Amino acid sequence: MSDKSLKVVLLGCGSVGSQVVRLLTEQAADLEARVGARIELAGVAVRRLDAAREVEVPAGLLTTDAAGLVARGDIDLVIEVIGGLEPARSLILSALENGASVVTANKALLAEDGPRLFEAAAKAERDLYYEAAVAGAIPIVRPLRESLAGDRVTRVMGIVNGTTNFILDKMDSSGAGFSEALEEAQELGYAEADPTADVEGFDAAAKAAILASLAFHSRVTAADVHREGISEVTAADVASAREMGAVVKLLAIAELREDRVAVRVHPAMIPRSHPLASVRGAYNAVFVESQAAGQLMFYGPGAGGSPTASAILGDLVTVARNRLSNTTGAGESAYADRAVQPMGETHTRYHVAIDVEDRAGVLSAVAQAFAEHEVSIQTVRQEGRGADAQLVVVSHRATDAQLAATVEQLRTMEIVREVTSVMRVEGESE
Repeated sequence: MSDKSLKVVLLGCGSVGSQVVRLLTEQAADLEARVGARIELAGVAVRRLDAAREVEVPAGLLTTDAAGLVARGDIDLVIEVIGGLEPARSLILSALENGASVVTANKALLAEDGPRLFEAAAKAERDLYYEAAVAGAIPIVRPLRESLAGDRVTRVMGIVNGTTNFILDKMDSSGAGFSEALEEAQELGYAEADPTADVEGFDAAAKAAILASLAFHSRVTAADVHREGISEVTAADVASAREMGAVVKLLAIAELREDRVAVRVHPAMIPRSHPLASVRGAYNAVFVESQAAGQLMFYGPGAGGSPTASAILGDLVTVARNRLSNTTGAGESAYADRAVQPMGETHTRYHVAIDVEDRAGVLSAVAQAFAEHEVSIQTVRQEGRGADAQLVVVSHRATDAQLAATVEQLRTMEIVREVTSVMRVEGESE
């Protein structure tokens, strides 16, 4: 063992922060052996000193003065798990300016203002690591940033939000509607009382921006990500997917298209044969395609105190080793500076359900609407409903703009009662 020590402070002591404290305490000897120096917890910043916590924190370490803690000047490493944009951004910048390296789990901040943080880290010659910001315990940031640095990644597609995956999995396995599945997710603690960030895709969009930035060496922010949530997904959509041998998932997709980056988050049908289709409950998975390595799958718990703390401790060990050797790890790689492709130019397949009059000539009229916008039809299924019928059309690949124009025209046609569902179909070979 070494007589050296590194001082670490923790910002936030909620579900994740409490587990970080626990692991730092329980694994102190192992961490010292792996790092080559003792890891000394020098302070824990919290909003309330008297709040109930999952682990006992020595009273002398607790403080409500987070700004003073990171500005001390004798701190080697700061772990930020308070989340949100402020005061997290100011605290991280202050920590870097005062000579500390930073480990963060803050996906929202990285997706909003990552370049500024990376520039500050580079200027200070300190590390900024963030494995826990995407997919909890799943190692995906480091593989993209380091392991695949010699390869050319062409596509990243993942289930990166456990709440929405639990809801959609419940709808698929039980036939439940969205509201019913959401209520169960809230009862089990998988969904917040206000689930907007999860079910409307904001959480997944932030993670998609981070993954796209890493994979394609370009700066991508959450504002660049086309986002759709799952609140409009119906039991009928899920049942229709099942009839096609598919399952509905909320997907974060980043693709390299003619030297531009296409980034989107939306519900989609994927074949049950695809590896992502088997991801159940609140688990996450990321599917990576690259030129040399081919197809890679990363799977595991995507949230929770202990899994996220595991990723944070992994970063802590790496950053601590770098600190001892007076070096830094990989920083931001944005040399490619690729533009983001507009969603309207993104190609995919579509599943469109249309309620129509059940009479002769309807199918040909609907097919003509697709043809006028150069959207080729792959399959059509019709179900009679007395005087009405439902057409379920699955297209070949077309642009989002072409499909939107087709749907707009369908809604103006006299024979069309309603376009009840439009959903993308992913996961099949082009």
